[in-house]
Amino acid sequence: MLIKRNKGTMIIIGLLLAVGVFYVSPAIAQDAQTVERLERMIKEQQQQLESLQQQLNQLKQTATDAQTQAKEAKSATEEAQKTEREAEKSVTSGQERVKLAVSGQVNRAVNLVDDGKNTDLYFVDSDASNTRVRFVGTAKATDDLTLGSRLEIAAASNESGDVNQDNEDSGDFFNVRWADLTLASKRYGKLWLGKGSTASDSTAEVDLSGVDVIAYSSVADIAGGMLFRESSGDNSLTTVSVAGAFNNRDGLGRQNRVRYDTPTFWGFHLAGSAVSDQRYDGALYWGGQGYGFKAAAAAAIANPNRDNADLQYDGSFSVLHEGSGLNLTASAGLLDRDDEGDPTNFYVKGGWLTQFFSVGQTAFGVDYTRSVNLPTGSDEGYSVGVAAVQQFEKYGTELYLQYRLYSLDRDVAPSVKKMNVGTVGARVRF
Repeated sequence: MLIKRNKGTMIIIGLLLAVGVFYVSPAIAQDAQTVERLERMIKEQQQQLESLQQQLNQLKQTATDAQTQAKEAKSATEEAQKTEREAEKSVTSGQERVKLAVSGQVNRAVNLVDDGKNTDLYFVDSDASNTRVRFVGTAKATDDLTLGSRLEIAAASNESGDVNQDNEDSGDFFNVRWADLTLASKRYGKLWLGKGSTASDSTAEVDLSGVDVIAYSSVADIAGGMLFRESSGDNSLTTVSVAGAFNNRDGLGRQNRVRYDTPTFWGFHLAGSAVSDQRYDGALYWGGQGYGFKAAAAAAIANPNRDNADLQYDGSFSVLHEGSGLNLTASAGLLDRDDEGDPTNFYVKGGWLTQFFSVGQTAFGVDYTRSVNLPTGSDEGYSVGVAAVQQFEKYGTELYLQYRLYSLDRDVAPSVKKMNVGTVGARVRF
């Protein structure tokens, strides 16, 4: 009986399971179909998202290409405008690949000089920046190398360094300022060969004041030929000139030389030159701009190969506050001399650069110079000057005026009187 009951039980359980499967199987099948549909929907959405992403990438690339084309078009336009401007400034060269530019200036002034006895007018060409004409040829050898040439000639009448009380009409002056060949590379620097600035030239004359056309560290230039008068007796003229008493010791000037300038790193670059007559020099230059200021500086050492003299040292700096226009310039130089006191020069100037008129900037400057051991080791001099310059930028013109006092104290005879010089003039560049 027990076996029968177990078999009956098993039969009943089997029937129940069959009925359950009959009713559950459709539900499971239905759920599987739902899952399959969901998977297809998810797959379709993923495909749509991938398609949208591709479209977005294409749009980004199109926008990038458009920006690149716009930049290239702008660059091409600027280059064309630059080329057009250069073409306007250039004249025809005899060589197809060489660009030739002609430029220059005329600088004329009138000095009213009170030498302690007489007051007279003198019509001069200013030695601060004399009349000249220049021809500059350039040719691109490669993307980095540029060949250059420069011929510059001073053509001045009545140079201020020659005119004095006994020679009011000194005649015409012609001088080859530059006859130079250059090879310039942004990567390797610049090589110079011929007559031109030595490495130390202008290192005592760094100036951002805007009045350097008439007032800078070489204070003698505007009246260098004028002679001091004796302070006793009949006030006769001495042989001591303004240029003989004041010298800013500015390097070796323009000479026949070979010169090399390094590339610029962080605003600095070095220069060195071997100069005719067994002379040589080296210089360090710097220029920078930031925090509302603009600044520049230079320093040099030179061997002038002169009797009774060793080395010459000089340096200068100038800083301009661009917001206010206030500026400060200083310069110093010394010649190490064997037989007597070392000729030394100190110069300082305060200035203001502003714009009162739409035609250009207006600059003012007040300076002081101390000269020691010139022309002899027993002399000391000083000079005080006040200057103003008005620029006419569209016309390349500067109008300037200045008042300057020269004083020379001597321990050797004869003692001399002070000299007062008033100047008005103009420089026109072309």
